[in-house]
Amino acid sequence: MRTDTVAPTTTPRSATRTASTARGRGAGTFPQAETLGTQVNPEAPTIEDVDLSHHGDAEVGDGLRDFAVNVRTATPPAWLAERIRASIADLAAYPDPEPARRAVGRRHGRSPDEVLLTAGAAEAFVLLARVLRPRRAVVVHPQFTEPEAALRAAGHEVERVLLNKDFTFDPAAVPSDADLVVIGNPTNPTSVLHPAAAIAALARPGRTVIVDEAFMDCVPGEPESLAGRLPSGFVVVRSLTKTWGLAGLRAGYLLTAPDLVSRLAAAQPLWAVSTPALVAVEACSAPEAVAEADAWAAAMGAERDRLAAALTSRGLYVVPAPRASFLCLRVPDALGIRALLRQRGFAVRRGDTFPGLGPDWLRIAVRDREADDELLEALRDLGI
Repeated sequence: MRTDTVAPTTTPRSATRTASTARGRGAGTFPQAETLGTQVNPEAPTIEDVDLSHHGDAEVGDGLRDFAVNVRTATPPAWLAERIRASIADLAAYPDPEPARRAVGRRHGRSPDEVLLTAGAAEAFVLLARVLRPRRAVVVHPQFTEPEAALRAAGHEVERVLLNKDFTFDPAAVPSDADLVVIGNPTNPTSVLHPAAAIAALARPGRTVIVDEAFMDCVPGEPESLAGRLPSGFVVVRSLTKTWGLAGLRAGYLLTAPDLVSRLAAAQPLWAVSTPALVAVEACSAPEAVAEADAWAAAMGAERDRLAAALTSRGLYVVPAPRASFLCLRVPDALGIRALLRQRGFAVRRGDTFPGLGPDWLRIAVRDREADDELLEALRDLGI
C-alpha cells in the first residue's frame, strides 16, 4: 500500500500541514495494520479534503436495505413510542426541561446543573462551537465530522490529528498547546473504544476536551465512559438517536461544569427541546431503560463480532476490536463496491468523507443475523 506524505514545514500554523493517507492497491488482501500519522490541517486545501457535510442518511434510497445509518432497527420500542404519543396531550404548554435534566443527572451521577438538554448531539456541537473561543482547536480523526464542520462554520481554524495503527489513541499526539480537543468514544466510523484513562490524560489547565459519546450505550456497562467522572474541563456529549431510534425526534444532552452549561444555555434558543423529546430523554434515563439498552448492546455485540469474523475470514481488514454498532473495513475499490451493492439493493456508508480514511474504506451497520447474512451473500456475489 502506498502512503503519500506531505512533510511538515516551518511556516506559521495557519499555513502548516502534514498529511498521510492510506491508498488501496486495487486488489487483493490488505495488511492488517499500518500507521496513518498526524495531520495539521487548516483551511487550505490538502489531499485530505473531504465533504464534512456527508452523512449516512444520504446513502439510503427507496428499496435499499439500510446498512449505512447507525440507528438501531425496529425502534423506538413500543413502550417508548407510547410515552412519546401520550406527550402530545401536553403540547399546549411550553416544554419543561427540569424533569428530564434531573433524570439525566441521576442516570450519570451528576447534578442537574451539569446537564444541558439539546436537540440531538448536533445542536450540542453547534452551541459549543459558537460559545467557545479556542486559540488552537484540534479534532482527532477519523471521527464524526459534525464537530469539525460546526467549528469551521463558527469561524474557527481546525487542525486534525489522525489516529495511528488500528486507529488507537495516544494522547501525546495532541499538540500540548491545543486549548480545544474533540474526540469520539467509541469513535464513528472506526468503532474503536478508547480507554477512559487515555482520554482523561488530555486534561490541561485552560483546555476544553469534548468527548462525543453518542455510541457509548453500545458498550455494555459503559466502562470507558467519562459521563460519571467528568474531569475538569471536559464536555461529554450524548445522544438518544442510535440506541432508541429517535433521529427524527432530536433528543440529546451534554454534561459539563455548571458555568459552561450556563453559557451554552444562554446561546440556546428558548424551548429548544420539544416536550416529546424531553419525555423521551426522561424515559430513556430510567434504570429499567438503561438495563434494556445494556441487554441490547450485549446481543448486538455478539452479532457484530460474528459479522466481523465473517468479513475477516474473507481476507478483508476490519478495524480490530469494534465496540459500537458498526464495522469499518477496507476493501479494494470501496466506492465501486458500494455502487455495485446499491444495484443489488444494499446501502453502505462510504468512508472517503471521513478525514483519515479514503476511497478504499466502508462503514457497515450491524443488523440482525438474517439481514447481515444477506449482505454477506451479496458481497460473495461480488467476489468478496
